[in-house]
Amino acid sequence: MSQNTDGAPQGSSASPIPNTKMTPQRGLPALRVLRALQTRLTSELEHLTTSHTKLRAAQAKFRDCVRSINDGVTGDAKKGTDGRDEILVPLTSSLYVKGRLTDREKVLVDVGTGFYVEKTAPKAVAFYDDKVKGLDANLQELEKIVQTKSSQLRIVEETLRQKMLSEGAPQAAAG
Repeated sequence: MSQNTDGAPQGSSASPIPNTKMTPQRGLPALRVLRALQTRLTSELEHLTTSHTKLRAAQAKFRDCVRSINDGVTGDAKKGTDGRDEILVPLTSSLYVKGRLTDREKVLVDVGTGFYVEKTAPKAVAFYDDKVKGLDANLQELEKIVQTKSSQLRIVEETLRQKMLSEGAPQAAAG
């Protein structure tokens, strides 16, 4: 009975662990697996990065709400809005109409999914500050995950490079 290059008889599956020697027949599946892993990690990183960007945008929006309450509703002496009832109300991102505050004590807060709750200005600021802090905690956790995935991707890419180089060396020596 003849033997394979790994010493096992041909046609037998004596070892459940595949040979790790890089030959053209055996190296290709490992390269395919590494490339698939690289693709998956790259896709996950893109998704996580997009999520990170969206969370940062939401955090900025909540900070804008706090600033709007402090500057527009309660008023800011430095900005000349203290005691003024006239404001510009945005209808779109570039279209405003003049408006008049009828109550500086209470505001309507969007608590999600189209529901609004009336709150005092200080309670509204506290609500949005809590949202900002919650998003900050989520962002820190997400950043750790992104760092881990980036590290894994670098390891996979380095392993892939090494496998490709070691696979190319025996072919060059044989040719």
